[in-house]
Amino acid sequence: MRTVAVPEPALRLVGIEKRYATTAAVAGIDLSVEEGEFVTLLGPSGCGKTTTLSLIAGFFPPSRGEIWLKGRHVEGLPSFKRDIGVVFQDYALFPHMTAAENVAFGLRMRNVPAADAARRVADALDQVKLAGLGDRRPLQLSGGQRQRVALARALVINPAVLLLDEPLSNLDLKLREEMRVEIAAIQRRLGITTVFVTHDQSEALVMSDRIAVMNAGRIEQIGTPEDIYERPATPFVAQFIGRMNLFAGQVTPSRGVRILGGSELAASVPDDIETGASVHIAVRPERARLMESRPQLGLALKGTVRQLLYLGATREFHVELEGGEQGIVETSNDGTDPRFVPGSAVWLAAPFESCRLLLRS
Repeated sequence: MRTVAVPEPALRLVGIEKRYATTAAVAGIDLSVEEGEFVTLLGPSGCGKTTTLSLIAGFFPPSRGEIWLKGRHVEGLPSFKRDIGVVFQDYALFPHMTAAENVAFGLRMRNVPAADAARRVADALDQVKLAGLGDRRPLQLSGGQRQRVALARALVINPAVLLLDEPLSNLDLKLREEMRVEIAAIQRRLGITTVFVTHDQSEALVMSDRIAVMNAGRIEQIGTPEDIYERPATPFVAQFIGRMNLFAGQVTPSRGVRILGGSELAASVPDDIETGASVHIAVRPERARLMESRPQLGLALKGTVRQLLYLGATREFHVELEGGEQGIVETSNDGTDPRFVPGSAVWLAAPFESCRLLLRS
């Protein structure tokens, strides 16, 4: 029987930790990134995502664990020997150099012949739509153009892995939305393996092949954007990605779920959740709806509308439930006056297929 060789991932982290005295900034991460894949490290400030990126880049060594790039150990190598391109949050451009000189910097450090370097710089500037602007200095460029120069500088060395450390955070909303689509398009066109760090869930959902949601130095869940949004594995992931209503309940002997402060809900309880377990019933605001009378099937919680927010394309209803919990329902705005107003008695409802059961700690 012939053995088929399995290609090494472009990047592999094995049990990576980074400790400062008794504090674990990164508390044990295993991660593989395949060739040409775009993986985002997503999480709140202080979760360890930028520290993880810095460990991959070689800015400082891990306390424990292994880092593999293209099948070789690199945790002992300095940054400039790792064949990695990095785009920083503040771009880190040299203000006294032109855009072309900034892009050429990495090639100069690698002693690339001048003629070859000039061709590669021109190609890199063209890739990021800055052809003709190579003679300008950073202060003569807009924020978006400076970001493109930083991206071109990282790409021009043809790195094995591209690292992006929140490169869009300094841009205004409209430009940020444009650039995230453009960066994703460049990455897919070049097929370059990319690890992207952000706390912005919209960026992660739009740009990524897979998302690793981090919390307290660990990866809580990794999967496709659809996996993470539609099938969150923990209450933290459910609340961090998008918005989520979480209603406390308990699995009954009949394998239903009794809502705390409410009635029992017929449910399809996964086999790995035991009878008596404390759970959250999770439902996205856009999957819930308001009703005047109680529905016969699915989630149904009685309450009162306390606030109505007009958000242009949508309206958002904040509901105080009889059990004291708060719920949110988001509806599309059809241009007519809302059917429910603050003070309306309502049922917050959702079909059970729109709900997900998560274990409560």
